[in-house]
Amino acid sequence: MTASKNGTPASPADLLGFEPAPAALALADGTIYRGRAFGARTVGSGEVVFNTSITGYQEITTDPSYAGQIVAMTYTQIGNVGVNPMDDEARQPFLSGFVVKEVFDTPSNFRSTSSLDSKLAAAGVPGLSGIDTRSLVRRIRDGGAQVGVLSTDPTFQGSLELIERAKRSPGLDGYDWVARVTCDAAYSFDQGAWPGIEGQLPRAPRPDRPLTIVAYDFGVKRNILRLLVEQGFDVTVVPATTPAADTLAMNPDGIFLSNGPGDPAAVEGVQPIVRELVEQKPVFGICLGHQILGLALGGTTRKLKFGHHGGNQPGKDLATGKVAICAENHGYAVEAESLREAGEAVEVTHINLNDQTVEGLAHATRPLFSVQYHPEASPGPHDAAYFFARFRQMVERSAAGERVTGVEICGAVGESAAGAGKAE
Repeated sequence: MTASKNGTPASPADLLGFEPAPAALALADGTIYRGRAFGARTVGSGEVVFNTSITGYQEITTDPSYAGQIVAMTYTQIGNVGVNPMDDEARQPFLSGFVVKEVFDTPSNFRSTSSLDSKLAAAGVPGLSGIDTRSLVRRIRDGGAQVGVLSTDPTFQGSLELIERAKRSPGLDGYDWVARVTCDAAYSFDQGAWPGIEGQLPRAPRPDRPLTIVAYDFGVKRNILRLLVEQGFDVTVVPATTPAADTLAMNPDGIFLSNGPGDPAAVEGVQPIVRELVEQKPVFGICLGHQILGLALGGTTRKLKFGHHGGNQPGKDLATGKVAICAENHGYAVEAESLREAGEAVEVTHINLNDQTVEGLAHATRPLFSVQYHPEASPGPHDAAYFFARFRQMVERSAAGERVTGVEICGAVGESAAGAGKAE
């Protein structure tokens, strides 16, 4: 590929003689990466993380779980299939910045309605392209996640001022990012999965018996809600701090705790709500919802060195021994030992094979279970989609008056909470 004057790969603008807009990413450790701007012309700050997914950049940029973070993609070419409204996972992107090796501004896909560049520009999110993303990823992987500042403002490109702002900017610890992304009021959701294309294999029909659930919005992704609808649930989404009494007054058959951003221990007011709900209703949690459930049961969480972000994480089901390739997006993990010390009859059902951290929990006496990774496959593989059917089974049996537990639904695990999650 032809090189530009600064040694980075040449963009179409370079080849046509246009001067690309400058952009820079400064890390709190003093490292500076300089490249070309796309998206909005502004300054964003946040914890810098890397995502190893090859596809699904639109789902990543619109995932509310990335609020407060600058996301760097390890795959080199991003933007080639454009964007479209059906694939948005939230009402807007909430991430602080987006970093890629090469961005495509002329997408080619029959579903595309606009470019990634224009979408991020409209959302006020700055983008940086043309840097050595391998170098950035190695720095984060070896040194751990750290705060950075991404500037596409041509008047704010000085190294010293960028580094100083990065040093002053807050990270994720101790900050309630859920309050920024949750919905303002309750609403019903009835949209099912994308219908697909002509000639595909038919999907399984939805269950005939309707059941009602309340979904707590900590930053919920739309495809999670779509797959809950596909399981025959009537879904009502409520704000993160909706009192348990208000939810129970709706008399739902079950409760869902959604994914979301940031430090689970910093989400204000939700643990007492969840503690009350688990006493009376079946509960299923995903990602941040999994962590909040663990905290509500008396456990603790810890921050991971650089988190799990991508569509190729190995998650092992301890009941079956099967390994699923999973989509994950989290920087914190539940401490299994803390649940044992809290006296809860909780078993670890899934672990991450890369570092042995807790990826799933189930209660031995209550209808409760949770999973750390994202089974809705947006982005990512479909290996873990069975969790939604498990939730349907648990809620259905509970609504019929049966005494059912999370461990029963998840299978005979054979590992106590104390037996996993100790790896760094």
